[in-house]
Amino acid sequence: MNTTHFEERRSAFRRLHETGCFVIPNPWDVGTARYLGALGFAAVATTSAGFAFTRGLPDGKVPRDAMLQHIAEIVSAVDLPVNADFESGYARQPEGVVENVRLCLATGVAGLSIEDATGDPGKPLYDVTLAVERIRAARAAIDGSGSGVLLTARAECYLVGVAGPLRESIRRLEAYAEAGADVLYAPGPRHRADIEAIVAAVRPKPVNILMSANTGLTVAGLAELGVRRISVGSALARAAWSGFIRAAKAIAANGQFTGFDDLVSHADLNEFFRQSSPV
Repeated sequence: MNTTHFEERRSAFRRLHETGCFVIPNPWDVGTARYLGALGFAAVATTSAGFAFTRGLPDGKVPRDAMLQHIAEIVSAVDLPVNADFESGYARQPEGVVENVRLCLATGVAGLSIEDATGDPGKPLYDVTLAVERIRAARAAIDGSGSGVLLTARAECYLVGVAGPLRESIRRLEAYAEAGADVLYAPGPRHRADIEAIVAAVRPKPVNILMSANTGLTVAGLAELGVRRISVGSALARAAWSGFIRAAKAIAANGQFTGFDDLVSHADLNEFFRQSSPV
């Protein structure tokens, strides 16, 4: 894939963030990425958890190089902009973030996200000062590349159980916006008032909202709140796992095959991949 093609994807991805609201679903392998592309989504994003589960690992335990290989595989699988869930940049210090972001840019992504979670239950978030330095480091790596890749900064306050997650999320997202993040993302809020407050705090910069459960909110409803981008994280992967687990448990526990009711046919899937395969 040539540099011009990457540039076109990156330009298209940037335009998606200028107006309106779009869903950026999260495939976890080549097949799901191609299927989502066929459904007409304008972009896709990787999911660290969804990919980790395919490797028999918990989220956050896939090594950097394996994740880079996965991201590159998704980029090559679809003719769409791809945003990389790059977790916490696979480094603590800003200089490590710079190096690793450069490696991620080389995969051809149109965007990438850096989160402020440490992975340490005793201190689940980086101090704001260091977290901001890490976002500045990612910004410098992108600017130095001249790639135009979009940088999403994530505040993980809701997911790690911070007291007063809305206030702390806004404090951090405002700081990350000042540090050069293009898109702001605090995964976790499910109430309209929280989402409205986050959008208002960082306006006019675009906000990504995670929809990983059926809360009653819709794409149209989130658009009315000013949300620019909607991702689903590991939810599609978990939906697939849920069907697999129910079917397997029915066989193991009861000797029944009720989990196979209403499946998509082998012929339908085979034909889809026959037509969508590049070879």
